[in-house]
Amino acid sequence: MPTKVRELLAEGTIGQPMAVDFSWVLDTSHGADYFRRWHREKDNSGGLLVHKATHHFDLINWWIDSRPETVFAMGDLRFYGRENAAARGESYDYDRYTGAPGAKEDPFALVMDTDPDATIKKLYLDAEPADGYVRDRNVFGDDISIEDTMAVMARYDNGIILNYSLVAYVPWEGFHVSITGDKGRLEIYEKHGSHIIAGQSDEELAAALAVDAAHSITVFPMFQKPYDVDIPKAEGGHGGGDPILLADVFARNPPPDPHHRAASHIDGAASILLGISANESIRSGAPVRCRDLVPLPA
Repeated sequence: MPTKVRELLAEGTIGQPMAVDFSWVLDTSHGADYFRRWHREKDNSGGLLVHKATHHFDLINWWIDSRPETVFAMGDLRFYGRENAAARGESYDYDRYTGAPGAKEDPFALVMDTDPDATIKKLYLDAEPADGYVRDRNVFGDDISIEDTMAVMARYDNGIILNYSLVAYVPWEGFHVSITGDKGRLEIYEKHGSHIIAGQSDEELAAALAVDAAHSITVFPMFQKPYDVDIPKAEGGHGGGDPILLADVFARNPPPDPHHRAASHIDGAASILLGISANESIRSGAPVRCRDLVPLPA
């Protein structure tokens, strides 16, 4: 689907893009998983605006062929964490789920010792004496320093305005995107299953994402009737993106790509710079000019 959006924009379907609204929601399985692991400590992960949203920012930058100039953001921990649970009248007396009797009825629990042959047990629980990595920390425990509710505004070098939001405790998972141009509007919707890595194969990950999946692209031309766009079916994880990425990285002669989907190191820097700028704006309460943090090459 992202490639189809790129095609429509390149063809001038909505004219010159002016504004982007991008709302991504993580469900109470996948979203909670960031709060079970090391990601919950902002000094380690940079928070979801770096660890998760960088993927989204990279997509936006590619779609509109530009880089962020000025960023303003707000974010807070509103749902996860001990204090938020207590404010709702909830109490959890365990630091981790595995081995905790009270976690048996906890819908947020990840218990790794119920199946001795499970891959997740072998990967994480059995390896704890060697690496100290605790995979199943209580999402309503202490020492969570990342945000679970975030909103970002950005102005791009080409003048496009971005409104972006990320919420990590929603009953469903997916995104809504609206791109408005001077000749119309694109509206993109996708709902998919949770993507939690626990040693699955690529096929198993793709199957998990396909659970209850729904997606659409609708074009609203200026002064004309709206219409839906056919979305080519793609095989493989991440909507067919994984096979394309692997072929580009590992194939001796990767196929030509007129859509320029392979990102350079500068593209990567531009995407993470938006997240870093958003974090700095949350910290300072002020807008941040990206070039003041890291000036990127033209």
